[in-house]
Formats: sequence, C-alpha cells, structure tokens
Amino acid sequence: MPLSAERKQQYFSTMKELMTTYSKCFIVEIDNVGSMQIQQTRLALRGKAEVLMGKNTMMRKCIREFVEENPDTPIAQLEACCRGNVGFVFTNGDLGAVREVLESNVRPAPARVGAVAPIDVIVPKGPTGCDPGQTAFFQTLQIATKITKGQIEMTTDTHLISAGERVTASQAALLQKLAMEPFTYGLVLKSVYDSGSLFDAKVLDITDDVLAAKFVSALNTISKLSLALNIPTQASVTHSIANAFKAILSVTVELENYSFDKADIYKAYLADPSAFAGSGGGGGGGGGGGETSAAAAVEEVEEEEAPPAVDMFGGGDGGGGDY
Repeated sequence: MPLSAERKQQYFSTMKELMTTYSKCFIVEIDNVGSMQIQQTRLALRGKAEVLMGKNTMMRKCIREFVEENPDTPIAQLEACCRGNVGFVFTNGDLGAVREVLESNVRPAPARVGAVAPIDVIVPKGPTGCDPGQTAFFQTLQIATKITKGQIEMTTDTHLISAGERVTASQAALLQKLAMEPFTYGLVLKSVYDSGSLFDAKVLDITDDVLAAKFVSALNTISKLSLALNIPTQASVTHSIANAFKAILSVTVELENYSFDKADIYKAYLADPSAFAGSGGGGGGGGGGGETSAAAAVEEVEEEEAPPAVDMFGGGDGGGGDY
C-alpha cells in the first residue's frame, strides 16, 4: 500500500533532518533481514546512531531535493548508493563502535529455495536421524551413506552448496531434515560516508597497527633507494653516518701518527687484544661492558675491508647490505 502524502512529507523531513544533523553514515544492505531484527538493531544503536530504511525512489528524490536546497553539499554522492535493498545508518560517533554493533546483530537462518548462498555449506559426516526408508533421497544427492542402529549415517563430509550458488529444492529439503541453519544474516556494510568522502567499508579494517607497519615499510624502502642512489634523505642519514664512521675508522686504524677520540679504543685493542681479555670477568665495574662492546666493534671493523674509493653515503659495494 503506497504511503499517503502526509507520510511521505514526514519521511522527507526526517531524512533531511538526519542528513543535516549527522556528518557520517553507513550504507547497509539488508537482504534477508526481518523487521524484528532491524528493530533490535535500532535498540542496540539507541543514543549512538539512527537507522533509516525506505524505498530507493523516495530516498533518491529526498537526496536530490536536499542538494537543491544546499547546492554546495557533497551528500549528492549518496544518491548513487540507493541501489538494491539498502538503508542508511547515520551517526556522529565513532564508526568502529557503530560497526561492531551492526556486525554483531546477526541471526542464523535456514537455506531457502532459490536463495544465493553467501558461504560454502559442508554437511559433516555422522548419524542423520533419518529412517532407512529415506535412503533414496540421499542417493539422489549422491551422498554416501550406511545404515547404523536403525538410522541413516553419512560416511563422509559432503560439500553440499558452494558460495554464490542458488539453493535447490533438494538441498533445502536435506538441510531441513538435518535441522541445519547454515546461513547467518544481518546488516551488511557496503560503503561509508564521512564528512564528504565516500569509500568502501573495508577501509575500516585498517587499524593503527596496520598503518604503522606500512609506514615503517615505506621508510625502509626509501632508505634502501637513498643508499643505492647516493642521495641522502632523512630516512637514510643515520645509515650514511654509520657507514662514514666505519670508513673513517678503517683508515684511521692503519695510521700510526693520527687518531681521534672514538678511534683510540679500537687502536688500543688492535695493538694488544690480551689487555681486554677477561676485563669484565667479575661482572662488577661499569667499564667492563664498554670494553667488551668496543672489542666486538673492533672485530666487526676487522671483518669489513674498506673499498679503494670510500663512499660516505653507502653507495659502495657494502652500502645497503644491512637492509
């Protein structure tokens, strides 16, 4: 039954008020979702968000009128989203919190004939509770069975329905006999509108940890490129300084008449390694750890031979070896 003119006007006023009040919204798909489930979702979101459903033609018309009244608004993007069985969930709060409520409110449902399976359905092996007289039904579906203790038992797990396929009458009847409700339905997030930007709901899966990992990975890549191309950047400067110190130190330890403060301990170790042996044996003094680390650093310098033409920014043969 079509809505009266008064009800339509009330609906338009409500939707325009929501688009004015809220800067964020979810576009949700509500296939196979009952009115009771939607009402329970409204109750769970009370104080956090507003759920709005309606006919696509009415929602598109309301959005067009709102854009005509507010020419500079970016909300016109929502008109293209009014396709299929969809609705809007408006909010000014945290999108992640609202998303958790929407995704948590799901209900199991039986497989109906003609419905598109959202997931694969695998029937586990074991007793079915069906009497032996229904063996022909299982044979029609090419399911291996045997009779055990007066009932039909499936001998192997059966991949009954693949995701994306339509449920046939035989498949629906079997699942009904086994009292299985393989599907779950709820409000499915399709897109997100946030302060003028419209993007896929999968973007919300990107957490702070994911962003930090991607940022660190990008810095490592920039550092590698900078060292390989001999172009110093903020990402590679620390490595360039370390490479330059190693190059200067490798030259200094070979000179008898020149040294500097940081190189003295390395030259002392090379001159008499036995002087550093067992210096930290008692585990007491604070200097033992420094001498041990110095000895390890000297060994590292000994292992690396400075190239004939030293590249201060790591562009030589061993410039980016640690990355």
